[in-house]
Amino acid sequence: MNRKITLLTLGAALIAVPVLAAPGGGDRNATQTRAEVQTRAAEMFAKLDANKDGKLDTADRAAKRAERQAKMFAKLDADGNGSISKAEWDQHGADRAAKRAERGEKRAVTGEAGHGKRHAMRGHHGKRGGYHGMMMGKADTDGDKAISQAEFQTAALARFDAADANKDGQVTPEERKAQRGAWRAKRGAAPAAPTGE
Repeated sequence: MNRKITLLTLGAALIAVPVLAAPGGGDRNATQTRAEVQTRAAEMFAKLDANKDGKLDTADRAAKRAERQAKMFAKLDADGNGSISKAEWDQHGADRAAKRAERGEKRAVTGEAGHGKRHAMRGHHGKRGGYHGMMMGKADTDGDKAISQAEFQTAALARFDAADANKDGQVTPEERKAQRGAWRAKRGAAPAAPTGE
C-alpha cells in the first residue's frame, strides 16, 4: 500500500498542471491550445524523470527527495563546513518562526484561513494523493507501477479534453474555472474517512 501511495504522489498534482497552468508558466488567464498542453506535458515529464530512464516511478521520487534534502542541508549549513551546528539549527528555527508569524499577520489582514488551502490539497483523507492520486493511478494504464511518457501525455491530454467543454481545441480561463469547480464538487462528494484514522 505504501509503495502505491508513493507512486501516486510522485506526480499526482502534476498531471493537472498542463491543463490548469498557463502555457510556458505565463498568464494564468490565457487560453491554451491542445498543442501547448502537449508541449508542456513533455517538458514536465522530462523534469520529473530524474534518472532519465523514460518512466516516472519510485526511483525518481527518491532522487527528487535526495535533491531536496541536499538543498536543505546546504541551506542549514550556513558556514559550509559540512555539518550543522546547534547555532545554525537554532537560527533556522528562528527564521521559520519569523516567516510563520509574518504569514499569520498577512492572513489576519486579508482574512484568509490559516492552513485550509494546503489541507484541502491533501485530499479527503488528509493524505497526499486524494483525487489527484486517483488520476495518477489512472495514468498507469498498463499497471506496471510506473508512468511512461506516453501514459503521462495521454493523461494530460485527457484532462485537457475534459476541460474543453465546447470541443474547439482550446481551454479558456472560464473552462479551467468550471473544471476546477467540478473537481472540488467531486472531492466534496467523496465519502468521509472513518473515525480513528
